[in-house]
Amino acid sequence: QVHLVESGGGLEQAGGSLRLSCEASGRTISTYTMAWFRQAPGKEREFVAAFTWSGSNIYYADSVKGRFIISRDNAKSTVYLQMNSLKPEDTAVYYCAADSSRVWRGRAYYTALGSYDYWGQGTQVTVSS
Repeated sequence: QVHLVESGGGLEQAGGSLRLSCEASGRTISTYTMAWFRQAPGKEREFVAAFTWSGSNIYYADSVKGRFIISRDNAKSTVYLQMNSLKPEDTAVYYCAADSSRVWRGRAYYTALGSYDYWGQGTQVTVSS
């Protein structure tokens, strides 16, 4: 069992930066694929970024590629999402997720909501224009 807690959200102006953190407790995250998803008001939850358990693969949604960076510190059981050049359309609740599968399954798997076993409660990010 993994318990995930996000932090670092807030209000930022367009063009600014924020760094989200997701701290895991209960088990080390070294054997989990860690990901970030987001959900804007009135929209479905969507994939943002993922960092596979092996450390060999990182995936980004096209909408954030080149602006967001996912990283992980297994020793601290923490995964980060550095968000740069923020846009108003980045406004959403951001969720951290963990997948316990240790078999590489490809991009389609890691970008899918249903692939993840554990979820945090989310942190609000609001970007003003």
